[in-house]
Amino acid sequence: MQVWKDPGCGCCKDWIKLLQKAGFAIEAHDRGNTAARKRLKLPDRYGSCHTALIGGYVVEGHVPAKDIRRLLKEKPDAVGIAAPGMPVGSPGMDGPEYQGRKDPHDVVLVLKDGSARIWSTYR
Repeated sequence: MQVWKDPGCGCCKDWIKLLQKAGFAIEAHDRGNTAARKRLKLPDRYGSCHTALIGGYVVEGHVPAKDIRRLLKEKPDAVGIAAPGMPVGSPGMDGPEYQGRKDPHDVVLVLKDGSARIWSTYR
């Protein structure tokens, strides 16, 4: 998996560590993710602090490993999946500084026409 992120972003580093523990090989590019998101055709409204590419799919933001595995298994006709924003309690946004807080959020499947539908819900 290739990941584009800001070099100083701690939550991106935490997400990468969690994915590595889950068995994903990561190649990190510390030059921001805005250009990568645009090049990979993921609309900005689904943006987060890092953008990844795996198996031809975009993975945007703090998406759990199980959702990525499901994406690679089901192979939908889509751009990829995204956890827009930076939801507290999501992988990499779950450190001790958040004191166990978990904000409800969705991971969405982003379709090629720019629309999205819910892929997973976290409450």
